[in-house]
Amino acid sequence: MAQAMRGGVLRVVERVEGHQRYSPHLRSLLVVLLDAAIISSALFGAVLLRFEGELPAQWLVAIEHCLPLLLAVRLTTLVWFGLHYWSFRSPGLSEAGRLVLVNSVATLILEALRPLFVEPLPRSVVAIEFFLTTALMGAHRFAPRMARQWYLDQLRSRAQGAKRTLIVGAGSAGDLLLRDLLHSADSPWHVIGLVDDDPGKRCTFLNGRPVLGSIEELPDLVMKHRVSQVLIAIPRLSPERIRHILGLCKHQSVSFKIIPASFAYLDQKITTAMLHDLSPEDLLPRDPISFDQAEVHRLVTGRRILVTGGAGSIGSEIARQVAGHAPASLVLLDINENELYFLVRQLQERYPQLPVHAIVADIRDQDRLMRLGREHAPQYVFHAAAHKHVPLMEDSPEEAIKNNIFGTRNVAHMADACGAERFVLISTDKAVHPSSVMGASKRLAEMVIRDIATQSRTAFTAVRFGNVLGSAGSVVPLFKQQIQRGGPVTVTHPDCTRYFMTIPEAVGLVVLAGLGGYGELCILDMGTPVRIAELAANLITMAGLVPGKDIPIVYTGLRPGEKLEETLLSEEEERTQQVRNRIKVAQSPAPPPDFELQLERLRHAAQAGDASGVKLALRGLIPTYKTPVQLQVGERA
Repeated sequence: MAQAMRGGVLRVVERVEGHQRYSPHLRSLLVVLLDAAIISSALFGAVLLRFEGELPAQWLVAIEHCLPLLLAVRLTTLVWFGLHYWSFRSPGLSEAGRLVLVNSVATLILEALRPLFVEPLPRSVVAIEFFLTTALMGAHRFAPRMARQWYLDQLRSRAQGAKRTLIVGAGSAGDLLLRDLLHSADSPWHVIGLVDDDPGKRCTFLNGRPVLGSIEELPDLVMKHRVSQVLIAIPRLSPERIRHILGLCKHQSVSFKIIPASFAYLDQKITTAMLHDLSPEDLLPRDPISFDQAEVHRLVTGRRILVTGGAGSIGSEIARQVAGHAPASLVLLDINENELYFLVRQLQERYPQLPVHAIVADIRDQDRLMRLGREHAPQYVFHAAAHKHVPLMEDSPEEAIKNNIFGTRNVAHMADACGAERFVLISTDKAVHPSSVMGASKRLAEMVIRDIATQSRTAFTAVRFGNVLGSAGSVVPLFKQQIQRGGPVTVTHPDCTRYFMTIPEAVGLVVLAGLGGYGELCILDMGTPVRIAELAANLITMAGLVPGKDIPIVYTGLRPGEKLEETLLSEEEERTQQVRNRIKVAQSPAPPPDFELQLERLRHAAQAGDASGVKLALRGLIPTYKTPVQLQVGERA
């Protein structure tokens, strides 16, 4: 019933605004007639004001002579400038300025015709009439919008589930956002006011809403006005400032939304549809990195491409990105048939002209890979298939060896045999001074492709990732699940830090660095590492909850194979590094002379299921690899 009443009142307001099925010409005629009544009333009112409420007989004659000419001049001017065609829904400052300008022009014309009057009115009457006419015309034109806005504001404030809202930023972006909120009948946000660090905006109003204070006062304002939603409307707000705002509000049950940077240009219309929830990507301690799509297109278009691990988080995103650049064909290989099936269907629907092939295969099967290489003859091979879960690989080290090392060697040999131009290995920062079997297996995978590269015409590149935000099995989806369940959020150690990158950054790095001939080892400049405990607290705050109160944070201790912090390059690699387009390029140390012999020992241990033999062989191949030990609180890896 409430919905029906709301719809009925809105229809009444729309009729007042003239937006029902009336002829535009009829509406314009009604506007002109109302303007004529306003002009006549303003003239009589001006004379009454001038003569303190009395209307001397001599001025009645003057009014009779002046009124027809006054109506003729003012109405003609209004029609000439098109002010009889008026949008009652959204008139703004420019329309108000036009109205003042048109009435000023009409007054000047009347003054020019003053000698034609038998008994001209006093100039004071003319001035008062001008102000009265302009004010009444403005009231009649702007009143419907103001009435509608007031009514919508009342609806939002009383609606069930309405969120009392503060906007951070009283600049142009905040102005555009607030306007859209005030004009939206279905907006769930009832804006209480704004905050801004500019002291000149303090105690001012924006679209009828007060600027209540600075950003530093946000916690007090949230509590005072019972705010449950904060909308951030500052273009390109730095991650440091976003983290600061979250830190200020960490004890308040308030949720956040932000205008994405891609919409934060003031020549675009900013609407509530552009708002999105704050995401971990907004908190990275650096600006997001974008890659030259024209260069990516030049590298990819018309090429035959194979992606192993194509159904995984990284492999599937590589597939989506390269598919948009018109490759000659795209082959996706994975053992996960369900995810592979859905991905291929998605790509075929989006790119119907692109030949996409779904191959269910195991990278451990060398003969199968060789047949696929001969059949599809890929020019570029992206090798993303791997076991990547650190604790699981500590329990099954032989599986990490068979998949991550010898599976990589199989794919690399296939690329070499079929004459592929480039081979790109997806590696990890855990390969540097590894403390886990997974990290050691990735370090050996890098050594394997370097060894093969010395005797191959294929260009081999390893690309090291930090933690990829949003990828399957990463910490952010886990934290979000724990928050949704009501906690606790589990963090291994309060001092644990990690490097983070987004999926688009990871894929851009793979495609551009891997295919662009940057070098044999590439790493993205990921800025400073992020404390996992701080990330967990920020995610809780972003969900509108209070860390430690609504959602507890529990420290579980480092798991086998985990380190407190990661490094991106070894000491030898740092001595050779160069930086190109925020991509670090380095050379890895060469494999030992007896590399093949030691690999065979490792293979035999893995095939025999000898976990101790596997770890012993790993230490022989990678001197910096140390058998993982569960670190106690306060110890460093």
